[in-house]
Amino acid sequence: MKTKMQPKPPTKATPEGHVRVLIPADKIRLRTAQLGRQISKDFAGRELVVVCVLKGAFVFTADLVRRIDVPVTCDFLRVSSYESGTVSSGQVRFEFDLTQPITGKHVILVEDIVDTGLTMDYLLETLRARHPASLKVCSLLHKPERSKVHVPIDYLGFTIPNEFVIGYGLDYEGKFRGLPYIGVMTAPRGKG
Repeated sequence: MKTKMQPKPPTKATPEGHVRVLIPADKIRLRTAQLGRQISKDFAGRELVVVCVLKGAFVFTADLVRRIDVPVTCDFLRVSSYESGTVSSGQVRFEFDLTQPITGKHVILVEDIVDTGLTMDYLLETLRARHPASLKVCSLLHKPERSKVHVPIDYLGFTIPNEFVIGYGLDYEGKFRGLPYIGVMTAPRGKG
């Protein structure tokens, strides 16, 4: 009996090296539209504050809010748990806080990736103390293999394996945020 060969995931060359496509742009667009419809249904008749966790979630947040059909305001915050490179330090630092109060408001916190859960746990604890009417989490990606703390993800784009991903807002040392897909670096320029 012949077994079907799985097609090899496409690899794309960038100025910095080769990237294996993990989630193509068309699948991201489709899933973002589905999430926007679900959020619109769940918050019908209510105003919503979408809080983007900078920097990685900015592309996803921009596409997501265009797919939500209820009144939306946006705010931003920035925390850091990566000193440099590909491994979280485990220490969360606030670098930029919200500009508007969220007391009594319906809030969706939008993140690029829930990895260990430590950052999201910290953010949820911090924002709950500000007494929103509701607080939900929307994450483009989740790596359950890396979880150290369970956090609720109410709206999830994709579950991925334990690989360091780039593209669609996610970076490696500030690069690759503009890629239209989620990928994995396979060979940095000059190393293969």
